[in-house]
Amino acid sequence: MTNIFTRMKDSISADLHQLLDNKEQKNPITALNHYLRESEREKEKVRKLIERQYRLKDEFTKEYLQAEDHANRRRKQADIAEQAGEVQLYEFAMKEHTEYQARADRMKKLRDEALEQLEMLEQKYSEMQNKLKDMHLRRMELMGRENIVRASNQINRVINEVSDKPFSRFEELERYIENLEYKVNSDHYRNTFDHKMEQLEKKLKSKEEIN
Repeated sequence: MTNIFTRMKDSISADLHQLLDNKEQKNPITALNHYLRESEREKEKVRKLIERQYRLKDEFTKEYLQAEDHANRRRKQADIAEQAGEVQLYEFAMKEHTEYQARADRMKKLRDEALEQLEMLEQKYSEMQNKLKDMHLRRMELMGRENIVRASNQINRVINEVSDKPFSRFEELERYIENLEYKVNSDHYRNTFDHKMEQLEKKLKSKEEIN
């Protein structure tokens, strides 16, 4: 049990920055997620050990109370046998009283030790939970920073693409429309010119004929 807590303490207290700076990790967030999953599994093992310690404490308490009850009953029976002058019964009752009392004392000691160990385990478990909670919050912070970086890079990429390609295409389209407009205007002027020249030529011919 102590080894598990020592391992958990060393693991959870590891330097997070060293983990994130590890060049072998291509994605620090993925590495951190793996690290936290492993820590959560270890925490679950410790939780089960604490539950087991609770059961042991309850068993020690049960055995202590039973032994204490038997010891007290035998003590009373010994007093009755002594008053009645029943030496054999008195000796038997005292013998069992001594055995039950020794068992009760031993169970009480084990129960007290279990309670002390349980308090220590609960304290360490609470520290471990707080540490893991801090790690989860730290992960959320890092994920938020990663999202900002990814979103910024995406926005910058789109802006650069919009700045480079579409606007250059707009310029091409604008030149194309200008060329069309020039061609349409040129054709219109040419057609108008030809029509005017025809009219002028007819008018001159009419004058010549009159003269």
